[in-house]
Amino acid sequence: MVRLVSFLLLMMLTGAARAQASEFHVPPSVYDIPEGHDGRLIELGRKVFSDTQSYASRYVGNGLNCSNCHLNEGRKPYSAPLWGAYGRYPQYRNKNKRVVSFGERIQDCFRYSMNGQAPTLDSQEVKAITAYAHWLSYEVPIGVTLAGAGFVSVEPVQAPSAARGELVFQQQCVICHGVDGLGRKRADGMYQFPPLWGADSFNRGAGMQRVPTCAAFVKANMPLGKGFSLSDTQAFDVCEFMHQQGRPRDPRDSFWSNFFGG
Repeated sequence: MVRLVSFLLLMMLTGAARAQASEFHVPPSVYDIPEGHDGRLIELGRKVFSDTQSYASRYVGNGLNCSNCHLNEGRKPYSAPLWGAYGRYPQYRNKNKRVVSFGERIQDCFRYSMNGQAPTLDSQEVKAITAYAHWLSYEVPIGVTLAGAGFVSVEPVQAPSAARGELVFQQQCVICHGVDGLGRKRADGMYQFPPLWGADSFNRGAGMQRVPTCAAFVKANMPLGKGFSLSDTQAFDVCEFMHQQGRPRDPRDSFWSNFFGG
């Protein structure tokens, strides 16, 4: 009887551990990239995504890579992972005021987050990122929002404060992003840690310029390696502080609306 109870308890604990481990989609390993044409396109997409500066430089206007926001090469839950997005397109986007394809969503990332030019839908870069996202989404149901997709839900208990946010920035962010918020570069001139504002950061049309979107990203992912260590209010505060710093204009708007629009 004791052995039976022990066995059942062990099975329950094992099942709970498996349930916790499988809470989020687990994309295939890079070692599982197939050979042949499809595999080469997937690998190119992975390189474009993780080293956009080198593999898609003709479309980039700042110092960022796609993986600066979509962490761990687009794999990490609650950092807008590719596997959480691919199967949900086409979808209506209020930003575009119409239904867009996954390829068109990639175009917007280049235009706003990369502050560059949108590649054509038949470009090798768009095809490669699409193939990579499709591969990461292996066995993901179409049209289903998975746990860990997009960003985590956050809700401040008081109105965001840039003054409080500056304190959070000084205490939590400068070690990686620098006291001026302009990032830290490697010896080769590429950014080890990306700029949070300034000419080499995302422009005012990027989703990360929106305080709620920024706060949701920060809450789950920042400081790097210490996600969920800030309160919701702290995440909103530091993003309100970021929001007020200078950065490239939104290409949709006039100079004056960018200058005075905040």
